[in-house]
Amino acid sequence: MTSIAEERMLRFVLPALAAALIAPLPQAAFAQEREWRDEAGNGGLAAQVRREIGDHAGKDVRAFYAARGNAPLWLDEFDRPSGAATMLWLRMRTADRDGVDPEHFNLDKLGKQLERAREGSPSDLAHAELALSEAFVDYVRAMRGAAHADMLYENAELGPSAPSARAALEAAANAPSLEAYVDSMGWMSPFYAPLRKALDDPRYSPGEKQVIAANLERVRAIPAMPKGKHILVDAASARLWMYDGDKVVDTMKVVVGNQKLGETPMMAGWIRWAIENPYWEVPNDITQNELAPNVLKYGTRYLKSHGYEVLADWDDNAPVLDPKAVDWQAVRDGQRQVHVRQLPGGENFMGKVKFEFPNPKGIYLHDTPAKQLMKEDARQLSHGCIRMEDAAKMHRWLMDVPIPANAAPEEKVPLAKPVPIYVTYLTALPAGGGEIVFHDDPYGRDGDIRLATAD
Repeated sequence: MTSIAEERMLRFVLPALAAALIAPLPQAAFAQEREWRDEAGNGGLAAQVRREIGDHAGKDVRAFYAARGNAPLWLDEFDRPSGAATMLWLRMRTADRDGVDPEHFNLDKLGKQLERAREGSPSDLAHAELALSEAFVDYVRAMRGAAHADMLYENAELGPSAPSARAALEAAANAPSLEAYVDSMGWMSPFYAPLRKALDDPRYSPGEKQVIAANLERVRAIPAMPKGKHILVDAASARLWMYDGDKVVDTMKVVVGNQKLGETPMMAGWIRWAIENPYWEVPNDITQNELAPNVLKYGTRYLKSHGYEVLADWDDNAPVLDPKAVDWQAVRDGQRQVHVRQLPGGENFMGKVKFEFPNPKGIYLHDTPAKQLMKEDARQLSHGCIRMEDAAKMHRWLMDVPIPANAAPEEKVPLAKPVPIYVTYLTALPAGGGEIVFHDDPYGRDGDIRLATAD
């Protein structure tokens, strides 16, 4: 379905193109079309169009068409540009919303080709068909390469990438509905098209639309949903989604970082293993700013009562130290560092399991004994790592088995197949029916935009 603004564009700004692409053919014309398509000798219009496509397809799209017997993608059952073609043209005309200059696409030329295709000659139809495919590929690649918010990627494979012409077209051709695929911009994250459409929705103020535009840049940092399992975490709403392809399998609350203790960054990585019954390796800043003051106040019994031990260094086989031998004032003052870890079980900060994905920030998913935090509306409460509401559910989904009851401490179990995880920050999220839900900006990344919204 087109938005109200797009319908106005068709009715008033682009009347010639609208008539050429949308006006239905009368029944008599339909009957004539069928006769032409089935005409003996030349094989009818459809066969002639296929021959023209085969003769004129450029090298970028030739393999795609050859694999489908040169059958058109953008023509309807009467060999006229389809609704999907109209939708594509409209999307490209407003490509500035995607961080792409519409002038890049030479849309005037494409529009004239579509108008000529209305006359129905095999040559004009084939040229319009090929022009649409080339424009579509160009648009998809331009959007995938458009400017987006900064994100830490474990490797380039996790970031947005430009597909081959054949891959882009085959994804479109395999969609249940090509028009729905173009309308939903299926080559992008499922969040993208609803946010983009909201830019034309009169329900939202100019300030809100600025917030939406900022979030479009963040969504562009996420590639189209990959096949198979993957995880999306939104730090702004403190929520996690489990996906299989483009389908949401489940969702849960999470606790993420805050500005004071440490923000959860936008990042992407591969979850490769579970750590069963984990230690909590206490980061140096937490040892300095939180543990050392408590040891100075309560003595070393504080460490024992909370299951902490002190090691000589960070080696795997480091010996355990007597905490009384440590100068905790020097630790508190930042003059000395010590390796402190919390033993598995009990009130261990990691809970029963953690899921690691290599990243320079030391961020991972983990269980938590502090389930009461999930009742909070604002769950930006951690030092940056992501605490899960239901680690047992995540374990069953990723590992296909429950969390083991008697795992050895820090037992490392690889996943059968690495699972991508994307951590983003969305202060505007689509909620169905064209509605956009705005969240607080706990990290202040929207800056003055939020103030503009309040005005």
